Amino acid sequence: MIYGTEKVKFPSTSTVKQDKEGFSPKGLSPGSESEYDINMEMDVEGNFKIHSTTSIKNISTDEWEQLIFYFIPNMFTETNSSLEKPSTVKVESINLDGETVKFNLEKDTLTVPLNEKLEPNKDVVVDIKYEFTLPEKGFRFTKNETNYFLAQWYPMIATYRNHNWNKEAYRLKGETYHTGFSDFKIQYKLPKDLTIISSSDTDRYPSKRTGVLEGKNLKEFYISLLREPNVIQKKTDDITIRVFGVDERKELHKEISEIASEAMNYFQDTIGPYPHKQLDIILDELGMEYPGVVTASSIYNHWLESPEHLKRTVVHEIAHQWFYGVISNDPYHDAWLDEGITTLATSLFYANQGNDSSFDEELSREFTLPVNLPLDKYSFNEQSGYIYGKSSEMLWKVFQENGGKLKAEDFLKNYYDHYQYKEVNTLEFVRFLKYDLKLKDDDYFKDWILLENNNERVR
Repeated sequence: MIYGTEKVKFPSTSTVKQDKEGFSPKGLSPGSESEYDINMEMDVEGNFKIHSTTSIKNISTDEWEQLIFYFIPNMFTETNSSLEKPSTVKVESINLDGETVKFNLEKDTLTVPLNEKLEPNKDVVVDIKYEFTLPEKGFRFTKNETNYFLAQWYPMIATYRNHNWNKEAYRLKGETYHTGFSDFKIQYKLPKDLTIISSSDTDRYPSKRTGVLEGKNLKEFYISLLREPNVIQKKTDDITIRVFGVDERKELHKEISEIASEAMNYFQDTIGPYPHKQLDIILDELGMEYPGVVTASSIYNHWLESPEHLKRTVVHEIAHQWFYGVISNDPYHDAWLDEGITTLATSLFYANQGNDSSFDEELSREFTLPVNLPLDKYSFNEQSGYIYGKSSEMLWKVFQENGGKLKAEDFLKNYYDHYQYKEVNTLEFVRFLKYDLKLKDDDYFKDWILLENNNERVR
């Protein structure tokens, strides 16, 4: 997501890339590996029938007695939300290796007891059949007039660490779900006049009523279903950028297509290759990143209606394709990592465009807590100030004294090179930053990062 921080002015200080021989990156294990094979059918009235088959491997050192899934559609039912038109959710059955089992669904936590303990390096196949409708004016998982947005729409297996399932309570602000990288195969059947946009590189516009979508090494699989959008397609090298607009601001859609292309070129040149063959930008939802897809819109908040703010939102969400989409972190316990780094990368892009201003230098004094606390440790109103604002400001201060703009760009490339498809926590990030900048101690971090094993805070 995006927070409205100021743009930043960077001094032009050259830097020489250092030899990275001898550094060994240490990614965190997700504890579980999964592959998803999902059948999705939608009727003309907006009812969805899903058959989700998930192959799950225990890659932890513990025996498992149960499985824990995020089941976020259940958060928008009449029981769990105050929406005028909530969703409906019905879980018909759950099978484990072909045998029907009992389960418990409470809010967004789906608990499936195992018939037998699952030992390390063993697999289990879970079949879940369920139905749902989308809420109106929901949160990411929602229906807007004739368009459908399926965020976190399938049962997502949680990560497992420190002898527990890493599953936290759902919150409307911030990302409270954390998954590992998975492979997906989605078979779909739709009513006519809807086109499907997804995290897959295999979807085409306009889409067929039936088809198969696939994706590999994805943090999650996003789908939207749009009716007669305004579409702009643009090629940048071998990448197709598609902008889907649902209003009549076609000139603005074109401008967004152009700045998206410029951002794509900059991020590829500066950080590394974009991980997909196409990028879809949907202008009918809150600002958010998904693998291969970003959303941005002024539909809910009037202050987002500025075209320049909308463009900046798009650039920010594009940067997340590297920092979230490829380098993973726990967005509940280490939200600052992808948001702070993405905010910095966005500011570097605008500085490269010659559009400079400065950070709010008072921010770190106003926000006195560390930036790497779990989301529930911040007040609702101050959360963004920490994970977007203070984190990027303080990170930039480190680079100001250690090479400036060019070194910051150099660091992003080195960081991406070392941690592709790995999960990073605060301690590992600081370890690499100290190595990359040749910092001798932790003095740069003592005023804004809690330097302890933050993963021990995971329940």
